[in-house]
Amino acid sequence: MKPFLPTLLFSAFVFSGATYAASMDSNTVMVGGTAMYPSKNIVENAVNSKDHTTLVAAVKAAGLVPTLEGKGPFTVFAPTNAAFAKLPQGTVDSLLKPENKQKLTSVLTYHVVAGKLDMKALEKKIKAGGGKAALKTVNGASLWVMANGPHNIQLKDAQGNVANITTYDVNQSNGVIDVIDTVLMP
Repeated sequence: MKPFLPTLLFSAFVFSGATYAASMDSNTVMVGGTAMYPSKNIVENAVNSKDHTTLVAAVKAAGLVPTLEGKGPFTVFAPTNAAFAKLPQGTVDSLLKPENKQKLTSVLTYHVVAGKLDMKALEKKIKAGGGKAALKTVNGASLWVMANGPHNIQLKDAQGNVANITTYDVNQSNGVIDVIDTVLMP
């Protein structure tokens, strides 16, 4: 009976590894220590990223969850917690107050573009624009994408702030997320 136990444990290990591998297809990207599954929508994935808890709280406070769970497609430039921490002290707390919901919504929708723009699509727009391209955001204002070397795209907001895309092409069932290191301001 003793040889049976190691065989059983080995079989269980192999089966669980195969199940995990099957759930992680080639388009699955790790963000915030968690797998982002292309079969899930933007909100379903973002709530699991430990690097985006501030963004998720802001999306909830602004009432944008139903929109970002919608059909889309959307391109979301998702600032990390560290990006929010770079804002002047008290900014995030102020934006999260109910009386500032309109301003919060404006800031968040400035990070969203209609359509699915992966890295190749952004590079194509940059090339067509001679090194820089304007993107119309969901809030109606523009932000600019520009190349900063090969495979390094930056975003510039209306106030001149520049964000680097640190993780590209996090595919979702309703769009794509690119992780950025700075909060963009309309």
